[in-house]
Amino acid sequence: MATWQTLFETGRIARDALREQQDCIREVHARLAPYLASPTNTPATYEVHPAPLPADSLDWNKNIFSTLFQAVYHLMDVPAPRRLLYGKLIHLYRIWVTSADNLLDDEDKHVIAVALPGTARVMRQVIAVMATDRVLAEVLNEAVAQGAISADQRDALSCESLRCLLPSAAQEATEEGGITVRPPPEEVLNIIHRLKTGLLFNIVFVAPDIIEPLLPARTIHLRQGLMDFGLGCQVFDDIRDMARDLLEQRHNVVLSALAHSAPATLEQLTRQLRAPDDRLYSGVPAVVLPLARQGFSQMVAGLRALGEAGLGCDGAQAESMARAMLPTLDLEDLRLG
Repeated sequence: MATWQTLFETGRIARDALREQQDCIREVHARLAPYLASPTNTPATYEVHPAPLPADSLDWNKNIFSTLFQAVYHLMDVPAPRRLLYGKLIHLYRIWVTSADNLLDDEDKHVIAVALPGTARVMRQVIAVMATDRVLAEVLNEAVAQGAISADQRDALSCESLRCLLPSAAQEATEEGGITVRPPPEEVLNIIHRLKTGLLFNIVFVAPDIIEPLLPARTIHLRQGLMDFGLGCQVFDDIRDMARDLLEQRHNVVLSALAHSAPATLEQLTRQLRAPDDRLYSGVPAVVLPLARQGFSQMVAGLRALGEAGLGCDGAQAESMARAMLPTLDLEDLRLG
């Protein structure tokens, strides 16, 4: 990951974006604290209270996506006060989306720093969503009071901050009971994953679309760059999650490719499946590797587009950075060739 680290430590825009995003994470954490403290007369057994921010929460390798989003605001020439507002919104979105994923996927990735009795995997997500909604209102009202946005813009952004997520939520809803038919892989890539993941990589533009008076012409390339990078990452997520998606009957581009080109192989994998973390991709390289190379090309194209817009990485560096994402995506053993 040295290329990413170099970008975030020495690239002017990426370095400044990381520092801003770290400041935004700290501020959201501080703003959450008053909402995470039980009333003073609560029995000790049932107390809830804010916890310290985990030491690694601000590390660059924990904030690659958020920092790219923040860097886009620099590349769009957004003034600093609104850039910091948008950075806080990015972190709030991140909490919402992670909390939803935790609930849907039975996971417990860190969302907010709060101490609860018991294991509290589910309740932590519920509290995270409720508390961050209050912080959103607080942040937007403060922005109006400071003159950064108007009251009408605040109201529009408050509405769109939920509405923009609904298509992705609807896509996830179609998988809750398990899918019964695997659509062609092209449909998974071009429709389902654009709603599932691509939309989340373009969420960065929701606030500027409402508030910024004039977006630069390169914004269209920034949108496509983030979309391509996000979709490429999702392809690798699908490769890693083949076993889990097979067990839980979720959409997966590799499983769709197998269903339409090698159904007997898919049936054999289903019979042999032992656990959700099985590395099924190692047994079907003829199907996996072309998709992996396609996802890799999308990641490179996305990073190259951001680099050409001024992020500070050229074509060769974009390829190196895309390759360095494999360990982050838990696919360090995947060989692209």
